Formats: sequence, C-alpha cells, structure tokens
Amino acid sequence: MPELPEVEIARRNLERWFKGRRIVRAEADATRVFRGAEQAHFTRLTGRVTALERKGKYLLLTLEGGQGLMAHLGMTGKFVRREEGERVPHSRARFHLDDGHVVHFSDPRLFGRMAPVPAKALWELPAVKALGRDPLTDGLTGPQLQEAVGDSKQDLKVALMDQGRVAGLGNIHAAEALFRAGLHPARKPGTLTPDDWKHLARAIHAAFDFAFKEQEGEDITYLEEAGSVNRFRVYGRAGGPCSKCGTQVESFTQGGRTTHFCPKCQPLTTVGSRASQKGTAEGKGKKASAVSGPKTRSRRR
Repeated sequence: MPELPEVEIARRNLERWFKGRRIVRAEADATRVFRGAEQAHFTRLTGRVTALERKGKYLLLTLEGGQGLMAHLGMTGKFVRREEGERVPHSRARFHLDDGHVVHFSDPRLFGRMAPVPAKALWELPAVKALGRDPLTDGLTGPQLQEAVGDSKQDLKVALMDQGRVAGLGNIHAAEALFRAGLHPARKPGTLTPDDWKHLARAIHAAFDFAFKEQEGEDITYLEEAGSVNRFRVYGRAGGPCSKCGTQVESFTQGGRTTHFCPKCQPLTTVGSRASQKGTAEGKGKKASAVSGPKTRSRRR
C-alpha cells in the first residue's frame, strides 16, 4: 500500500516525466476513481504542468491556465509511463505527452481517487486542509512529534497513523519506525519521555530513507504485489526471527490493521525510555513494571 515514501517517489517521477513536456490529451475510463468529481473535467487537463506538490499521501498538480488535479493512490494506485500504444493493465486515466509517452494511472482495486479542480482550490480541499504535519515538507523533530501525537489516548501506532496528526504515515512505516525506536505499538503516547519522542522522530525519518533507497525508481512494486520482495525489518514478518535479536516476530490486530513487532526489542512497559528501563532494572534489582498488553499471535494477516 502506498504511504508517504511511495507517494513522494510518484511525485518525483511525475515531475521528471512532465518536465519540458506538454500534455496534448487527457482521457479516462468511466471509473469510480472520479467519485465526487466531474470526470469530463479531467479531459480538459492539457498543457504544461507548472507545479507538482505533495501533502501526506495526496499529490497536487498545477497546470498552466489555472487547472489543477488532486490525486490519491489509495491502496493499489500508481503512475507509470509507457510508450504510446503499449497496454497497461488496470489503466483508469491517461496523460498523452508530446514526446510520444503516455502517463497512466493504474489502479487494480479502484480505491484511488482523482479530482480535477481549479489550481487555486487544491490546498483548500477539505481532505488536504485536514492533514497534520508532513515529516518531509514540514519537518519532524522529537518535540514536534510529541506536540502532534502526545495528547492522544489511542495506542501509539494508531495515533501515528492518524493523518490529522502526522500526514503520510501508514501501517507499514509506522511499524518500521516503532521497531527502529524500540517502542511497543500499544504504548500510550502519554507514557513516552522526551528522549523517546526524539528517538521515534529519528526512526520515522530513517524508515523513510530506507524506503527511498530500496524502492525509488520508475516502476515501483508494492509489497502486496505478486513477485515482490519484503525488505522491511519487521512488517509482514510475523512468525519469523527478529532481524535484531532473533526472537519470533509477533502480530496482533490494532485499529483494524495487523501490527507487527518484536516482543523483546519492543517491550510493553510503563517506563519511558530505554535508559530509564535499564536504570530501574539495575538500580532496584528488579524488572521494570509491565502493563497488560494485547494478545499476540505469530500468524500473519
């Protein structure tokens, strides 16, 4: 499923494909990706793309003449560039360029969304205005992450995936960031220390950097697609060994999604930071007090 890194890769690809080119024709099938918008307006999107921006998982295209397009990749959507006449499976909408290439919006499951609107209205769309801090475009430090998420009463991972708090984080990269930071997904945000928030903010950036390194390219393959290789450290690895300690990775349902974590590297405790945990265990001669956590299972869902 595309999250912030995958959408940013799409933005960079589109920026490169459209640079110096003109859209000579736009066409679209009768499809639900235009739900809530006029499909006929898409066919009027011609000319040069003058700006290609992103907020969270939303792509915002500005064309000359004041035209605009909001695009969301949904669960399986992606943009691909092919030669004129080359067939693309599940192509729902297409931009024909003046160099003979065609940029397709391919979306097998049709959860993506496209909305042609005046360019001046792009940043005023309710879905865009409701987004929280974008880690790449707005920056994300420990204090900024704590300000965005710290008052939530939800489990930490669920709060991180709240797009009104942190724009762009999804199931995969939230799990990866928590694993890197050594934080249990079911911790409550109020139990984290400033040091925890600092580690978590750095872990989010590290998870994104890893995704860019592993996935960037013209034809990105999502993890759920046939033939894909799972390069992530914890996501999708329930039942297998932890890449850090060898403990069996576990999973449980959280916020309607399957969460993956290592029970040893990501302990569920009431002590905030790893340093505090060590001090409590060594200084008092006993383990840090634990809180009851979710029932886990090793079977992947």
